[in-house]
Amino acid sequence: MKGGIEAILIAGPTASGKSALAIALARTLGGTVINADSMQVYADLRIITARPTAEEEAQVPHLLFGHVDAARLHSVARWLDDARAAVEAVRAEGRIPIVTGGTGLYFRALTEGLSDVPRVPDDVRARVRASAQGRAVEDLHAELAAKDPETAARLRPSDPQRILRALEVIEATGKPLVSFQGPRSGRAVDPARAVSVFLAPDRDVLRARIDARFDAMMRAGALEEVRALAARGLDPALPAMRAHGVPGLISALRGEISMQEAVERGKGDTRRYSKRQHTWFRHQAPDFVPAAPEEAEARILARLAESSVTA
Repeated sequence: MKGGIEAILIAGPTASGKSALAIALARTLGGTVINADSMQVYADLRIITARPTAEEEAQVPHLLFGHVDAARLHSVARWLDDARAAVEAVRAEGRIPIVTGGTGLYFRALTEGLSDVPRVPDDVRARVRASAQGRAVEDLHAELAAKDPETAARLRPSDPQRILRALEVIEATGKPLVSFQGPRSGRAVDPARAVSVFLAPDRDVLRARIDARFDAMMRAGALEEVRALAARGLDPALPAMRAHGVPGLISALRGEISMQEAVERGKGDTRRYSKRQHTWFRHQAPDFVPAAPEEAEARILARLAESSVTA
């Protein structure tokens, strides 16, 4: 790898241009693009998650995109297992891994590893989720608060996925989730040997890009994609069923809200998520250097050139 740099990590809010940058760098450097977006892993959601198109994927090698069925409960631990194998395979080919996405917890796991939380048996997971079916997320949070108040205090009451995860752990082990969150192990990338950037476009420009992209996804067939997903009758608490735009479009298909309202809800949810991404990376990922999208490629290449000289 060039100058001892073993990976390029590109994070950023949704619609900031991460995929285009990753593809451009992969062409220049002989790299492979590895997905670090928790929604772009799902096979059922190419359009509504703005996954790279088939044409874009054909330009350079891509890994961990669209490889998970929407019925599966994908987790950070499962993604890290896949990412570790992908990074090793790419390095073995003499290529550079270019990991890109907007999921902060994926990047943290990639560079720091994960706490040693036991795997939850499938029967326990099924039992907990069957019990949660049809219940309000606030009720689930109250149940967690009674069983594991410390973990409950750390979770948003509107986050059913992490609440269910904590309930599963305490059901499987009899211990609170926080009791396992000690030393980490199993990282896939040493952050000291990576170039890490966070794309930070102008906020007004980003909002406009988010809205324009959602309109483009609708023209490209997002509604038909969501219609096919809804027809599967999956648990609405599954991550794939909560991707931005999906709940609103399903409500519109059921006649519960207008299509215009569904589109506006999808845009609004995405804009609010982009703000949370900015906040998370600013406070939780100091190794990621902010860069304007139009400057990021030159800055990354300059950093690689500098590492070659000093290596």
